[in-house]
Amino acid sequence: MAIGRDELISRAGRADSPHMLFSTLATQLRRVVPYDAAVWRATDPDTGMITSPILAENIEGHSCAVYWQYELFTEKINLFRDLARAPVPVASLWDSTGGEPGRSSLYRGFLAPRGVHDELRAVLRVDGRPHGYVSLFREKGRAEFSGGERRFLEELGTPIARRLRSYAKYRTEDSGAMTGTGLLLFDAEGALVSANDDARRYLEEMPEGPASLTALGIRVPLWVHGTAMRARAIAQEHGRDTARIRMRSRMGRWLVCHASCLREADGRLGVSAVIIERAPISEVTPLIVQAYELSERELDVTQRVARGLSTNGISEELHLSPHTVRDHIKAIFEKLGVSSRGELVGKLFTEHYEPLPPRSTGRRT
Repeated sequence: MAIGRDELISRAGRADSPHMLFSTLATQLRRVVPYDAAVWRATDPDTGMITSPILAENIEGHSCAVYWQYELFTEKINLFRDLARAPVPVASLWDSTGGEPGRSSLYRGFLAPRGVHDELRAVLRVDGRPHGYVSLFREKGRAEFSGGERRFLEELGTPIARRLRSYAKYRTEDSGAMTGTGLLLFDAEGALVSANDDARRYLEEMPEGPASLTALGIRVPLWVHGTAMRARAIAQEHGRDTARIRMRSRMGRWLVCHASCLREADGRLGVSAVIIERAPISEVTPLIVQAYELSERELDVTQRVARGLSTNGISEELHLSPHTVRDHIKAIFEKLGVSSRGELVGKLFTEHYEPLPPRSTGRRT
């Protein structure tokens, strides 16, 4: 039996992690919008790049990487980065090509050989920021995705994006302060050719998800491989975008992964270097602030509270009355569930970043 939009959102909202959210959606959405395979991806809201987690249904990990190569290098139709800015962030391949999917390089080289008839894409966005990408696939012999199905998926976009955003405020256990800078080098074909010991340790902490087994015997998750591919795409286009994502490891550590494509002496593109390291607090705090749904003005006030400014000091910097500043601080306290400025700073800048204290029967003072 098909379920309604509100019931589906309610069930998904009870998921206690992004991966569980995707699993719940996969189970429930199939009853309303039937499909044969799918990929659910979280994205970094600042760069729009895929990050962790990724859930693939009936698609092997290596195929997910091949799919993403088409997205970055050859495809021109329904690109996720275009849908993220479109008035309606949902589109089907069949509808967008006027029933001629062969116009798509992705269809010709990836979908058709795998027996796929149509693809329905959606960007999960809130406040103009993409927090997830969805791809639903139907095999040949089945009808293409209808306008009603596209609208149903569109209606899910913002509530699900808001839920994805909210997970940044949930603290998970970090068992230690892992340090070091991981370095991976990928050749022009996207193959991993070298990795240092720190990179191997970081990769061992990555969550489950689509990954490629490399010649070095290392499994590289799609979101890490994707940064290398994105860096090469940026270099080819001579663009100024950034190949950068933030993610959480299985241990709850906030990590940042960024990449750059190097050039040879003759100007040709060379290897892509990928760096993985602990995310500095400046990278983590914006995600946590967004998760608590602070307004831009509330964020301005919060930043100044963190700097130790008094109410009058904040008032002078922001050209607000002291009464207005106090109202903003009260609203911020309510959203974060704190009662003092010290608690506020701790919740945003310390609690979500420092390791949990070890469990013991007593504490040293």
